[in-house]
Amino acid sequence: MRQIPVDTSAASVMVAKPPQPKVKDRRSGEIAIDADTGATLMTVDVMFAANDEVEILSVTVPEPGITGELVMGTPVGLTSLVGRPWENEFNGQKRHGIAFRAVAITSLVAGAAKPKAA
Repeated sequence: MRQIPVDTSAASVMVAKPPQPKVKDRRSGEIAIDADTGATLMTVDVMFAANDEVEILSVTVPEPGITGELVMGTPVGLTSLVGRPWENEFNGQKRHGIAFRAVAITSLVAGAAKPKAA
């Protein structure tokens, strides 16, 4: 599926909801795992402010890519943020949206640890 790079250079981004494990199957409670690395996938809701508009985005990040204490209101940087359009149909109802994923999310608070090189 096509991934669209998202330019974050002119945006203000801060944590709206701290990291939580991404649930793959709500019925079983199974946690999502990155197919390439085996890392647990986490979801972080962020407030993304750019061009006089504000959106709340849920961003999926592999757990090793989360750096620093990420509590509500923490300003963060997103590394390699991409959006991927999705669409599905269930019981005749079509749904669509954009899923966001980043390689890393890093606290911009002074003294926060830097992400490890891959």
